[in-house]
Amino acid sequence: MPTVGYVNRTDRLYALVEELRAVAPRPRSARWLAGKFEVSARTVERDIGALQQSGVPIYAEPGRTGGYCLDRSHTLPPVNLTPGEAVAMALALRRLDGTPFRAEAGSALRKLVAAMRKDDAAAAQDLAARVHLLGDAGSPPPMPHVLGTRRVLRIGYADREGAVTRREVEPLGYVGKPDHWYLVAWCRLREQVRVFRTDRITSIAATAEVPPPRPLRREDLDIPYGVVEQLTLAG
Repeated sequence: MPTVGYVNRTDRLYALVEELRAVAPRPRSARWLAGKFEVSARTVERDIGALQQSGVPIYAEPGRTGGYCLDRSHTLPPVNLTPGEAVAMALALRRLDGTPFRAEAGSALRKLVAAMRKDDAAAAQDLAARVHLLGDAGSPPPMPHVLGTRRVLRIGYADREGAVTRREVEPLGYVGKPDHWYLVAWCRLREQVRVFRTDRITSIAATAEVPPPRPLRREDLDIPYGVVEQLTLAG
């Protein structure tokens, strides 16, 4: 039996659901699943418990040939959410803070992420990790769509006096406030990390160039007021 290493728990949860869906209604034992995913049986049991708490219809069949099985009649096929759509849903959940449906919305997001294709789920996690909100941001405005790309952007940017400069920037991350968004990027004109208010971006175009990876350091997010909080897809 081939083994697959899943370092990311979200990837493993998705793969567990897909494995059980593929063989349903036949069961898979915790020992069998542990061998496939190169984890302990106890880890499998914890993962199954987390999926059950999120509402995934997984049941335990007793007996020597028993194990965990999925009720296919109560599940959906893989959801073709894009990484941007998943992050947009996580941002939308912020509007439900303090309402009676916040927990249910979080559970729905976890189910959708677990049902995404492995590569898309990983890309969504990567994008979410680059989105930060000020602790008092509440519900920030919609993030400009094109800013979700990892490609080099050509932008026109107006300063406080309205003077526009043309720049090529490498997106690193995003910070949301109640009234507007900031793009954190490596500016090739200034040759350093700069922060751009998105409402001052007068034009924008994504190029075909994928820039080399650059880390988004904590000091790049050193905002003198408020607490910066990283967006999560955990709901």
